[in-house]
Amino acid sequence: MWTQDLPTGVQVASNKEIKAQAEARKRAYEAKVKQREEAAGKRQNDNRFAIVVSVVAIVIALAATYGHAAVTGQLNAASPSPTGTSSATPAPTATNAANVPSPALAENRTWSGYMQINGQKLWLTLDGAKAPQAVANFVTLAKKNFFSQVSCHRLTTAGIFVLQCGDPKGDGTGGPGYSWGPIENAPTDNVYKAGVLAMARQGGNGSSMGSQFFIVYKDSTIPADAAGGYTVFGSVSNGMKIVDSIAAAGVAGGGTDGKPAVSTKIGAISLK
Repeated sequence: MWTQDLPTGVQVASNKEIKAQAEARKRAYEAKVKQREEAAGKRQNDNRFAIVVSVVAIVIALAATYGHAAVTGQLNAASPSPTGTSSATPAPTATNAANVPSPALAENRTWSGYMQINGQKLWLTLDGAKAPQAVANFVTLAKKNFFSQVSCHRLTTAGIFVLQCGDPKGDGTGGPGYSWGPIENAPTDNVYKAGVLAMARQGGNGSSMGSQFFIVYKDSTIPADAAGGYTVFGSVSNGMKIVDSIAAAGVAGGGTDGKPAVSTKIGAISLK
């Protein structure tokens, strides 16, 4: 209700009406503040959600690319087990550089001989018929004394049981200066029997083999990846107790995957 005071013609509100107007303005102001805070909070939540989605997408992509490699590292074998239950795995012909030994050097035959590990002889049989590229590579490097005093740099003792050798750098990153493929003679059941010799490679890359290989000292299941199985090129015919003793000593510093606790080096290799 409006009243009329002096000067004439000027309208003023009563105290009650002024208080009511002030309360209304206060409520309107608080409502706007709350609205702005809610809008800001929604933006923050949207931003947080977007960040989370982005991170999850990145993690999924990385897992898809590197998940298998993280489990098997460069372990990769493929070939007939000593019992002969495996069959050769067809693989496309790889286009290798000119400095990669020709598979013809394997002569489509069985090679035999020994490889010294810590001064003891590990007797080997290599299958030049089922894994000609791998055998040609191994024999050629051995004749050049490439492996002499090269360490066995990796031992795994859980799930997969192998001793990995053949890296001149001794850290899992070295090779002969070239890489090659394809994967040969992979077991169809992914089982690598004790005594198997197989080539190491990068996960998902069938043309990334070089000089690194591994010796299986206990039956192991190594799942094939996007590239397939892993090239098994031979087996140990005698002397596995050498590898067994290295494995029994475990991994340096504990754990299940790393440098062998027993310093392990390759010596002379004789094959014919």
